[in-house]
Amino acid sequence: MPRVPRMVVTDSGQKAAYHVISRTALDGLPFGKVEKDELVRIIQRYSVIYSVEVLGFAIMGNHFHLLVQVSPGDSMSNEEVRRRFHLLYGEGTEFPEGRVDEYRERFSSLSAYVKDIKQRFSCFYNKRKKRKGTLWGERFKSVIVEQGNTLIHCLAYIDLNAVRAGIVKRPEDYRWCSMGYHFQTGNKDGFLSSDLGMPDLGVGDPSTRFRTYREYLYHLGAIDKRGKAKISRKVLDEEAAQGFDMNRLRRFRYRSRYFTDSGIIGSRAFVEAQYETFKDHFQSARVKIPKRVKGIEGMYSLKRLSEA
Repeated sequence: MPRVPRMVVTDSGQKAAYHVISRTALDGLPFGKVEKDELVRIIQRYSVIYSVEVLGFAIMGNHFHLLVQVSPGDSMSNEEVRRRFHLLYGEGTEFPEGRVDEYRERFSSLSAYVKDIKQRFSCFYNKRKKRKGTLWGERFKSVIVEQGNTLIHCLAYIDLNAVRAGIVKRPEDYRWCSMGYHFQTGNKDGFLSSDLGMPDLGVGDPSTRFRTYREYLYHLGAIDKRGKAKISRKVLDEEAAQGFDMNRLRRFRYRSRYFTDSGIIGSRAFVEAQYETFKDHFQSARVKIPKRVKGIEGMYSLKRLSEA
């Protein structure tokens, strides 16, 4: 029986939002910390190559969610197509000028984007586990999401996955979701869209926009759902008392995992000196650059948390 064609918005000049869900074919919860970190890294890589904005994500033990906005191909110049091609294949690879329209279509394709993510992760997982065969179950599901309230509700649903599963009490405690990524890394490298899918709220003021979304997220998470965990009334009241804001002390608590997940931490000079002594201990052959620990003045870290 032929596959049902995927529903994809093709209107010229119109961004379209999609909720993507994909599950593994394996039993149990095969994705641990290392696998989740790597899947986030792979999503980050291909989100730069493809014409997408990532609004939210959640990597769970046997599946992942992505909320992305895909820009149409006709918004991409030939030069932009070439730039993305070289990000994918390397600067030394000659661009096939006769195939510019083919690559323009590819880099604005939701299916190609998710396919690359899943294939790259499958290679990583099978090599790590010394296995062969299928990793993913049925083809990924995608839902076209209307902008506005529906989009915000979908983003909150994704960010609440770990809470509903009873893994954490607060969404930001789970580092493999968009809320956790915002708080625990300070949205490192600008991976996630800064408007959170609601550009009209707190325009020009990201902190106001984030507070507004966080208040909505906590109230939604406190609603009972049959058979699911929820945000407790105590936690909701605590956050309300703080105005759903994250003060400097609380942000520091989320940065504290740098003290356990980093290879070296300290001033930039200290980290660089220690790296020269111990660089043979790092798996990557590339020279590593100290990364500033956001929220802690003058402190730098090596190696990246995703490699810890």
